[in-house]
Amino acid sequence: MENLKLVYTGKTKNVYALDNGNCLLKFKDDCTGKDGVFDPGENSVGLTIEGVGDVNLRMSIYFFEKINAAGIYTHYVSADLANTTMEVLKAKPFGQGLEVICRHKAVGSFIRRYGSYIEEGADLPAYVEMTFKDDAKGDPLVTKDALVALGVMTDEQYDTMKAMTQKITQIVADDLKEKGLVLYDIKFEYGYDADGKVMLIDEIASGNMRVYKDGQYIDPMTLSKLFFA
Repeated sequence: MENLKLVYTGKTKNVYALDNGNCLLKFKDDCTGKDGVFDPGENSVGLTIEGVGDVNLRMSIYFFEKINAAGIYTHYVSADLANTTMEVLKAKPFGQGLEVICRHKAVGSFIRRYGSYIEEGADLPAYVEMTFKDDAKGDPLVTKDALVALGVMTDEQYDTMKAMTQKITQIVADDLKEKGLVLYDIKFEYGYDADGKVMLIDEIASGNMRVYKDGQYIDPMTLSKLFFA
């Protein structure tokens, strides 16, 4: 890693530039949380758990290969488990960063906002919402009209991203269902290539999804162990 150019230092991954024009993601054992307690929803690193980087990479490889095989465009090229790294295509982020959430069940912030209209745990029709990555503003929700008006993306890019999100979420949900697990919601990140084509980026790990078993929430660390059991 010493000979590679560090492009970006993230909370859970570092990004390096490769000579072939691609990038290398180095997965770390740092986790988001608060006061030493792991929380995927937190905006800062709260603790380090040995092996987290490895298991996040393993799950990402598993799903990226499945999604690529389904003909959906992602940044995934290859991975090296020995070095906890993943080679990816170069992508530009939308604006200063965007998170895309797909919800199969009403929980979390959805219930906090709309609890007067729906019961917790109620089914949702693969509902997609987007938020700006902005820690100071609490990752505000943003509508399609706003994204287009602000020049963050085109109308077509939004529609493509929404359709991709629903397809990918179903792939993940079906896989978890085979293991007796129920996906309530999941968070993705997207970018676009030099031609403006939308691609799935970042990782697909247990910390980005809310999963239940027999009506009980499964924390990300336990989920990773169950997934690879």
